Amino acid sequence: MKLACLILTLLAAAASAQDVPALKAAKLTVDLWPEGKMPGKGANEPQTLHSPERTDATRVTNVSRPTLSFFPVEKPDAPAMIVSPGGGYTYTVVDKEGTEIAAWLNKNGIAAFVLKYRTPNNRDGALQDIQRALSLTRSRAAEWHIDPKRLGVIGFSAGGHLSARASNRFDERAYPAIDDIDQQSCRPDFAVLVYPAYLDNGKGALSPNLNPQANIPPTLIVHSEDDAKFVAGSKLYDTALTEAKHPHQFLLYKTGGHGYALHCEREAKAWPDAAITWLTKITGP
Repeated sequence: MKLACLILTLLAAAASAQDVPALKAAKLTVDLWPEGKMPGKGANEPQTLHSPERTDATRVTNVSRPTLSFFPVEKPDAPAMIVSPGGGYTYTVVDKEGTEIAAWLNKNGIAAFVLKYRTPNNRDGALQDIQRALSLTRSRAAEWHIDPKRLGVIGFSAGGHLSARASNRFDERAYPAIDDIDQQSCRPDFAVLVYPAYLDNGKGALSPNLNPQANIPPTLIVHSEDDAKFVAGSKLYDTALTEAKHPHQFLLYKTGGHGYALHCEREAKAWPDAAITWLTKITGP
C-alpha cells in the first residue's frame, strides 16, 4: 500500500513538473472554482500525464482542479477566446492545442485563455468548466482589459465538441449558480470548431447534445474529408446551422487528417489564415 501511494505521489509530481512548464508563458493561471464549491465530480486518481505519453505534445489527464491560463495582448478592450484543447475527453493537449493556439491568437491581436477542463470521461464536468470559464472571464473583463462582448471559444477535436456544446447549451447552466460570477452570461459571442469530434450520434443524425434551434453565435467549422471518423458530424452540423439560418462558415478541405492543430502539411494547412480572416470580420480589427 505504501509503495502504491509513493508511486501515485511521484506520478502527480511528474505531471506537475510537465504541466506547469507547458503553461508557464501565461500571465496568470486561475482556478475556475472556489475551494469546495466545484459541482459534479473530479478524477479518481491524481493528475498525471496520459500514458503511454507521446513526444509531440503534452497530454494531461486526471484533472480534478480545472484552470484557466491567461495570455493577454497589449491593447485595451481586446477580443478574446477560450481555447479548449482536444484529447477524446481522456486527456487535454495543453500545448499543441492550447498554448500554441494562444500564441497564434495573440500574434493576431486576440487575447487567449487556455482551459484545462476535467478529465477523464467527464463530459458533464467539462461543460460545467467551460460555462464557468466564460462567466469568470466576463466577470474580470475590466481587470484583464478584454471586451466581454467579444468573447469566443475555439476548440479542437473533443474540445471542438465542447465548444459547440457551449455555443448551444447556454440557456440553462449545467450547474446551480454558486456566486456572483455565475450571473454573467455563459454564451460565447462566436465559436471556431477545428476538426470537432462527436457532433453526430454515430447513426447518421446530429448528436442530441446539440440544439441547432438555440441562438447559436456565428460559427466557423474546420474539417477535412480524410478525417473519416469525425467529418460526418461536421457536415451534419453545417446542414443544421444552414437550415436554422445561423451565420456560419464551413471550411472543408480534401486532406488534413486529424489532430494537426497549427502543424498541418496537407490542404488543411490553409485553415489558420482563413480563420483569422473570418475572426477579423466577426470581431473587427
